[in-house]
Amino acid sequence: MFPRSTIAVRTLPALPPWLAHTLRAQRGPVPWSAVVRGALAAGPLLLTAVLVGHTSLGVVAAIAAMLAGINDRPGSRRTAVRRLGAPALAGAAGVLVGTYAGDHVGAVVLTLVLTALGLLAGGMSAIGPVASGGGTQLLVAAAIGAGMPLPDSGWARALAFLAGAGWLIVLRLALPTPGAPAGDFRFDGERAAVAAVYEAVASLLDAAGTEHATARRAALTAALDQAQDALAGPRLRRYASSAAERRLHAQYAAALPLAEAATALAWAGEPLDGRAAEGPRRLAAAVRESAATGPLPAPARSAPALRALDDALLQAAHAFDQDGGSDLHTRRRSARDLLRTAFGAGGREYGLRVALCFGASAAIAQALHHSHWYGQHTHWYWLPATAVFLVKPDLGPLVSRVLCRAAGTVLGALLFAGFAAVLPHPQGLVALVAVCGALIPVSTRHFAAQTAVVTLLVLSLVMVVGEPQASVGRIGETLLACALVLIVGHLPMPGERGGHVRARLASAAGAAHAYLEHVLDGPDGSGDRAARWTLRRDAYRALSEARAAIALSAAELPALARHTEGTDEVAALLERLVDTVTAAAVHLDDTGRLDRRHSDRLTELLGELAAHRERVGLPTGVTGLSVAV
Repeated sequence: MFPRSTIAVRTLPALPPWLAHTLRAQRGPVPWSAVVRGALAAGPLLLTAVLVGHTSLGVVAAIAAMLAGINDRPGSRRTAVRRLGAPALAGAAGVLVGTYAGDHVGAVVLTLVLTALGLLAGGMSAIGPVASGGGTQLLVAAAIGAGMPLPDSGWARALAFLAGAGWLIVLRLALPTPGAPAGDFRFDGERAAVAAVYEAVASLLDAAGTEHATARRAALTAALDQAQDALAGPRLRRYASSAAERRLHAQYAAALPLAEAATALAWAGEPLDGRAAEGPRRLAAAVRESAATGPLPAPARSAPALRALDDALLQAAHAFDQDGGSDLHTRRRSARDLLRTAFGAGGREYGLRVALCFGASAAIAQALHHSHWYGQHTHWYWLPATAVFLVKPDLGPLVSRVLCRAAGTVLGALLFAGFAAVLPHPQGLVALVAVCGALIPVSTRHFAAQTAVVTLLVLSLVMVVGEPQASVGRIGETLLACALVLIVGHLPMPGERGGHVRARLASAAGAAHAYLEHVLDGPDGSGDRAARWTLRRDAYRALSEARAAIALSAAELPALARHTEGTDEVAALLERLVDTVTAAAVHLDDTGRLDRRHSDRLTELLGELAAHRERVGLPTGVTGLSVAV
């Protein structure tokens, strides 16, 4: 054996963030229920249209089902209605506008119309994930409406688009989820989400006093966000109408004081006895099995946060026996808030880039089309539709999106060329559409895989309506779109770069300020606890959104990533501030006054934030409070 001193350990150099993101794929079990829905969506819709002699409308419906399938993610049925339905409405509007503009105006005016749509959709996308999906479908559908010559009217195409997405929504609502928790299958997504909150509370208690506490607290925030979204979806009535749903609402609300106490215990940094996490785990099992809680082990009541945990367990046990409860401690954003986000710094920056990419790609596509560069291929929508997906930051950093899109398109086009040569028309192509629809839920784990499947599906649809095999042309258009988006993505724009990240960070700072102010202004330090829990949820959700935007920006090329340097440090400070406020609120509930440890820590964090304020553009309010014991 060699002596220890002579052994050299070789380590591979770390990949740059933009390349690491390109190679990273999501993990998890196969979503079989979504696979079944995908198989029953686009393929059967196309087959039905072919059999009744309306193939072109079937193609539009299948495209809508495909786009809805990309958004068909795990979650509650009620959330799925909004996540799938709102973008479908935007897509139908895009088909209508694109069809009539393409039929009645010239190339120059059409380009201006599409550019204006890009500006609108880009600003919308800054509001949130559902609005971003709506903006994407608006632009993709407008490009298809203008650039895919079909014999049907604009209204017929729009109705077919709604029918295709609506069919997938019907499947989502009607089919039970395999392996769902016990109880009413209509609420399997809600039940799983609420149970995950209690599991996350238990995991945080287990991690108290260890290096994993911060990550477990972030996981608890994600679980609470998901449960809140799952329960707050659209409904015909204002309040929960069934006993099962009201019970789930009560169980979610009962988890909030438990989460607060667990956060305070993790902040204290002292390890806990395993008995502390046993109660939340039993509550999680009771939610999953739709059963009674049974006896819950009580933790020691030796500290304010432990007493708060014990009280929260008792309240949860009581809530689990009740049918009432509808307050989800969430606030709806007003129309003014939404407009402020869409037309704020982040919305303006994204809107300008989307408008420039979409308008320029539409202009180039029409120029190539009218110059007969396409030959027999009269469908010029591919270039602008590709640019829409490439300019969309939700799908990853810019270079990662470009590399994945290029690789996926080349793979999908080559595969289609092989399939088109051997499959019978149109039966084989319809079967290929059905298979691709089933693969979409799995392919969404990596953008390149998703691009390959979508390329196969769309080329099959276009060939069904009589378009010749066009794999080589689609590869060329995709590479052209990649080059265009890369250039536009690095162009200077009016205003400060990184506006979206700074807007998210400013929102998180404002939410932290409101939460801190409420806790300090309460008559006994707690104030209205329901309002406090709402403010705490707002603060943690805003921080989670800011963290996601910062991580995405950090994975860009250095030329872009440098514009948001230092924002991750501010986000970490804000997280520590909100954690400290939570611990202080729990202590105030128990003693009626702040102790020196909490006040000193709050003062220290506010001072550190003040030092970073001008560097990253924080609002002044969050650093202007004083803390007294």
